[in-house]
Amino acid sequence: MERIDNLFYSYANISSGLIDPEGIENLCLDMEVDHTDVRILMLAWKMKAEKQGYFTLEEWRRGLKALRADTVNKLKKALPELEKEVKRPLNFMDFYLYSFRYCLTEEKQKSIDIESICQLLDLVLGPHFRAQVDYFIEYLKIQNDYKVINMDQWMGFYHFCTEISFSDLSNYDPELAWPLILDNFVEWMQEKRT
Repeated sequence: MERIDNLFYSYANISSGLIDPEGIENLCLDMEVDHTDVRILMLAWKMKAEKQGYFTLEEWRRGLKALRADTVNKLKKALPELEKEVKRPLNFMDFYLYSFRYCLTEEKQKSIDIESICQLLDLVLGPHFRAQVDYFIEYLKIQNDYKVINMDQWMGFYHFCTEISFSDLSNYDPELAWPLILDNFVEWMQEKRT
């Protein structure tokens, strides 16, 4: 634990006692991983980090202890295992949900702007459902009804990706309780096809 703590303090901001965005960037440099790499989000998920861009000592201990890492090198070597862990279906759904919450940066914020959502979708869901994500991002960028996406819509799109046959959409039933944005997306897809 002492080595985990020492590692924390080598990246922490002395005055706040937290690893802040600058500390995370330094950690990424040392691990030779881009700070926009999805594995950094996975690391935050493993730590159950509450505030985007910041790690507390408690979160750091929780994550590094679980990954059995007390050096930068061990942490870097733990990333492939962490990726495998996140890919397990139940974990992935939890990670997907977490990634939305983690991006809520304001106190009572309940939704995320379209531009940020497009980046997050590409990062988190893109590698698993490339076609659906690309089309949905294209739709989000041209539509004018929505300026933000809420948790219900975010989770709705995950279920859409895992349950609806793509690209024929033959088993999509608009009578079911899909968020309206997905009904509109499916309509747009169907018009695009004809």
